[in-house]
Amino acid sequence: MSALRIVRTLSELREITRAWKMAGEVIGVVPTMGALHDGHLSLVHRAKEECARIIVTIFVNPKQFNNPDDLKNYPRTEVEDAAKLAPLGVDVVYVPDGEQMYPNGFCTNISLSGLTDVLCGAHRAGHFDGVATVVTKLFTQTSADRAFFGEKDFQQLQIVTRLSLDLDLGVTVVGCPTIREEDGLAMSSRNLLLSDRTRVWAPRLIEEMEKLAATMRAGGDYEAAHAEALAALKTAGFTEVDYFEMRAVDDLSLVTDVKRPARLFAAAWLGGVRLIDNIAV
Repeated sequence: MSALRIVRTLSELREITRAWKMAGEVIGVVPTMGALHDGHLSLVHRAKEECARIIVTIFVNPKQFNNPDDLKNYPRTEVEDAAKLAPLGVDVVYVPDGEQMYPNGFCTNISLSGLTDVLCGAHRAGHFDGVATVVTKLFTQTSADRAFFGEKDFQQLQIVTRLSLDLDLGVTVVGCPTIREEDGLAMSSRNLLLSDRTRVWAPRLIEEMEKLAATMRAGGDYEAAHAEALAALKTAGFTEVDYFEMRAVDDLSLVTDVKRPARLFAAAWLGGVRLIDNIAV
């Protein structure tokens, strides 16, 4: 097994990818903000099935944080991340700093409408502008042919897919299933911020989501089941629910029935940590 190659500058990265492109090799990229878990690693495994060359990017993007404390507290675990990636046959781990991504004088912002106005977009001002901007840069910097994102951030997945199509970036965006802990909690880097006590309560979110989804599949009353779920989350210790909504898969519009493909989306606060999840209905 060869040593993991960590690249920190755009010039070095482009020198590497230029040779791959000349050889006609398909490049896959897995964009991350580090603090890697099995969900991220599942994206790498999927990428290896479809691509000759794999780049994992690690960059905690300041432009997608609307809360300075959230940015400050976001886990940074580069040494541990490298150890997890080393056995997987990743060709390059790209770890740029702020100067590589947003050099002095940087003044470009990429913004989408519609898909970004709801769910997390309605509660995190500027978040998806930051996502769209950094993803565009990472796609072009890595010369990627395919990019792999988890369905846990389904709204982000839809936005990035639309972004690549609208801007003719030439990157095929591949959505991959959410990876969960044994108790059902969706794997997330933010789970590291949960205390032992709140970690025990956290799976109640997916439990209430599954209950509501089952009710809808059985033709039950949405409003009654929705109210019951919110009450249950409050009892379980969730202090605030940003959203707990059923939306159409294609345009993320609100729905109260399953006459068209839909997903249930949730974002709720537990012990000062914002947990998000979504499931197919």
